[in-house]
Parts: sequence; structure tokens; C-alpha cells
Amino acid sequence: MATFVQGNEPIETSDHVTLCTPLSVHVKGTVSRYLEQLHGHDVNDLYSMVMAEVEKPLLEATLEHSGHNQSKAAKALGLSRSTLRKKMDIYGLS
Repeated sequence: MATFVQGNEPIETSDHVTLCTPLSVHVKGTVSRYLEQLHGHDVNDLYSMVMAEVEKPLLEATLEHSGHNQSKAAKALGLSRSTLRKKMDIYGLS
């Protein structure tokens, strides 16, 4: 069994608790490093770029976790099945 973190609170799924680093910490660090590498140059449309970089692997990982069951994946993502299918088409995951 594993332990998952929701926010900063560990969720026990076994006899022990393993505190994991929240995803938000990883995202902030990665975006900060990206911005530092620009050495003061302007950046445009950062939000769209980050969302596009994150969305495809999020969909892939969730689909794999659900055994490629689209209904289960959609529920886990908080999306309707039709929205999930549209996003899968966008990223060539169908």
C-alpha cells in the first residue's frame, strides 16, 4: 500500500505514513528554474505553456492508473467523459 498527500496532509493507505512533497512544490520549483534560465528576457503566454506541458502527462498517468477506463479516469480528474475524450483527441491519446 502507499500513502498519498492531499494538500499537506498525508492520507494513510497502509500501516505507516510516508509524507510526500506536494505537487505544488515541484511545480513552483520547475517554473522558477525555467524563469531563471531566461536571464531577464521577457516571457509570453507562460500560463498556456505550463498548462499544455502538464495536461498531457496528467491525462496519460490518470488513464494508466485507471486501466484506460475512461469513465474512471474522468471521475478521478473531475471531468465529464466527453471532456476527457476531447482532451485525449487534442493530445493524440485516443
